[in-house]
Amino acid sequence: MVETFPALEGGHLNEIDLAGLRPPFSTHKPRILILYGSLREVSYSRLLAHEARRLLERLGCEVRMFDPKGLPLPDEAPASHPKVQELRGLSEWSEGQVWVSPERHGAMTGIMKAQIDWIPLSLGSIRPTQGRTLAVMEVSGGSQSFNAVNQMRILGRWMRMITIPNQSSVARAYQEFDADGRMKPSSYYDRVVDVCEELVKFTILTRDASAYLTNRYSERKEDAAKLEKSEAEVDLNNSTTVEIAVDGRSPRC
Repeated sequence: MVETFPALEGGHLNEIDLAGLRPPFSTHKPRILILYGSLREVSYSRLLAHEARRLLERLGCEVRMFDPKGLPLPDEAPASHPKVQELRGLSEWSEGQVWVSPERHGAMTGIMKAQIDWIPLSLGSIRPTQGRTLAVMEVSGGSQSFNAVNQMRILGRWMRMITIPNQSSVARAYQEFDADGRMKPSSYYDRVVDVCEELVKFTILTRDASAYLTNRYSERKEDAAKLEKSEAEVDLNNSTTVEIAVDGRSPRC
């Protein structure tokens, strides 16, 4: 028995192209953006973010960190605000991201969420997060928890990012850093190394195939419908122009 698909527009469903999944690897350094969710003078999420930065640079990445100080709350200022433009520009520049948040009252901080909320799903034809890799980390003052990383995973999926399987949650963070702000040797540190290593691998593996990985049936179908409508409108305008030219009168006369 041959299966039928009455709801499917088959012309927009293509066979998987292995060449599209295995393009030539780019040779430039992976571009990683790090966001952290605290403004405290002594911020353990910022210290953890710097540990990630060092490791990522050690693994051959070009890393930039966004300082959230001065970023307005969403809807408090226009998108033309300099800090908003800086954040959006960094997101577009990046090929992968790391989000590091404290856990406060069982959730990520408002500072972390505000940064994510300022990054739109689309800017015209540009999607500042789609297809980019993401690693999530959190710090907490008490026992180990995963509320913040779980929330950030949901947001990453919503923003069409490739969130890597590994993650880091550092409990009692005040005990895990020395007087110079460097992370002490521990299983927590080893996990941070694991996360950074995995992020780099996933970024290199997916960045060149990102456009193909995010090319979807529903969007191809929608684009084709828009093109058909646009062509029909052009044909209608052309026929109206010809009619006016033939008899010299408006077609409504």
